[in-house]
Formats: sequence, structure tokens, C-alpha cells
Amino acid sequence: MRVLIAEDDEFLATTVATGLRREGMAVDVALDGDAALERAAVNRYDVVVLDRDLPGTHGDDVCRALAADRSESRVLMLTAARSVQERVEGLGLGADDYLPKPFYFAELTARIRALARRAAAPLPASLARGDLSLDPARRVAVRGGRRLPLTRKELAVLECLLAADGRPVPAEELLERVWDEAADPFTGTVKTTIARLRAKVGDPPVIQTVRDSGYRIGGP
Repeated sequence: MRVLIAEDDEFLATTVATGLRREGMAVDVALDGDAALERAAVNRYDVVVLDRDLPGTHGDDVCRALAADRSESRVLMLTAARSVQERVEGLGLGADDYLPKPFYFAELTARIRALARRAAAPLPASLARGDLSLDPARRVAVRGGRRLPLTRKELAVLECLLAADGRPVPAEELLERVWDEAADPFTGTVKTTIARLRAKVGDPPVIQTVRDSGYRIGGP
């Protein structure tokens, strides 16, 4: 899952981004409305966490622009305003959800995950291929009844591969969906993570390399 945090309070934005990365999400940060629109124009985000009172392009206008472009991103609007009328106004701009400040991080995370499920085709409760399965909600992967000791990035890569249902997933797509804009596209990050994942998933091997196409989960 890839998330954009558009928040002008740098400490809050950094803190939230760090917490979401620990939850296994790829997170980019924009400190003003102009930067938020620039990032949304070149990256596909599942969820945009949008502060309503952004400098530069106002958060309201960012929300309107995303709605006008029919962006697939779901918008979670943040604001210090607590009145019902102001919440209704925010939703009327095209936001999908609304969370007043201050908020609990656990609630923010739960709302982001709920919106992400709406942003794309809904995933089943469990993704499986043969004796390999993953529970996206619990972040638990199992093969042959044995829980796999996967890192957050390895779980995210496995989720992408299982969700593709046999379609080869290019390394570039994995880099975009699992990592954030800080990732160097010329590094061997994806290849290294795939190698570790293969070792942990075990034999017989099920992660296949498809020449010039990427990686997929196939039969043993």
C-alpha cells in the first residue's frame, strides 16, 4: 500500500510517516499543497492523508483537483475543525473520510486501511496459491501450516505477487507499490528482497522469475 501524507507540520508528518512505515506501508510526504499535487500527478497512491489547511495550494483545492481528475486515490482529510458543518464541507469537496485533530494513531491507521480496501478491487480475506497463504489484515503468511518469519517488506511483496493471481509483476511495479519515492530504482532492492523471500518460503520453490516480465507465484 502506498500513502501520501500532505501535512505542513513537519514533525507531525514525519512522525505519522514513520509509524505507517512500521505498519508496512510505503509513505511519501508533502509539506504543502503544491508538492502534494506534484506527487499525486506522478505516483499512484492508495490513500492521500490530506491536511485541510495546507500552505501553497489550499487543502480544499488539492481535494477538488484530485476529485476532478477522477483519481483512484482515496482522500482522508485532516483538520483541527470539529464542527459537523465543517466536516460536511470537507466531504462535499470530494474527501472519502474525515478525521479531526488531534487523533489516535491506531484510528488513523485503521481508517487508511479501510480506505485502501475501497481504492482497489477488494482483496479476499485470505490470499492463497497452493499451500502458501497470506492474511492481509493480520499480516501473517503461512506455508504448509508453518508461519513464515517475514519482514514487513517481504510480506508486502508477497501480497502483491499473490494478489496478481499468476500474472507476472514487474520489478518496477513492486518498487512503486512496496517502497516509497526514496527508493533508488537502479538498486537491487527488489531482487534482494525476492531472494530473501524465496529462501523463507522454502521448497519446493513457487516464486518464479519470468524473463523480461517480472516475478509471479506459480506451481511448484
